Amino acid sequence: MTIYRLDDLTPSIASDAWISGESTVIGDVTVASEVSVWPGAAIRGDNDRITIGNRVNIQEGAILHTDPGFVLEIEDNVSVGHQAMLHGCKVGKGSLIGIQAVVLNGVVIGRECLIGAGALVTSGTVVPDRSMVLGAPAKVTRQLADEEVARLAKVADDYAKRAAHYRNGLRAVQALPAVLPESDQAR
Repeated sequence: MTIYRLDDLTPSIASDAWISGESTVIGDVTVASEVSVWPGAAIRGDNDRITIGNRVNIQEGAILHTDPGFVLEIEDNVSVGHQAMLHGCKVGKGSLIGIQAVVLNGVVIGRECLIGAGALVTSGTVVPDRSMVLGAPAKVTRQLADEEVARLAKVADDYAKRAAHYRNGLRAVQALPAVLPESDQAR
């Protein structure tokens, strides 16, 4: 993992968080317990504070950033999908931000929301609890059913378990030469 202090801004990371060696954390960033940050994610708290709650997963390629006056707060049990971008917003407990979704400054996402893949949530939008949000620009399309909310919780739980596995079992190795079956070697 690449963790940087910027001037007097130093990340604070819980001892049981798992941060991939191929991700970057810079500046005024607080990472709580059982958080996972996957390869290629960038978390840059140089303009304002970033706070990441317990059991949050920041998936591959996600970008978390701020502007002055726009803190980024992610509450507990949130899943931030692959290549999603969160910028100076608040994400409520138990929500899921879909793959390549963009959430801009001043957005407030309620609890247990699903922001669909590719959604563009424009500045200042307020999303009520348990909403499904789709499109660009994003709109609330409906309320989530109990079963859907349970699936959001399962994603966060699965990532917490996967991070514990990686924390204990992942080891860098040197690549080994491929061994072809004899039938392929004769060609």
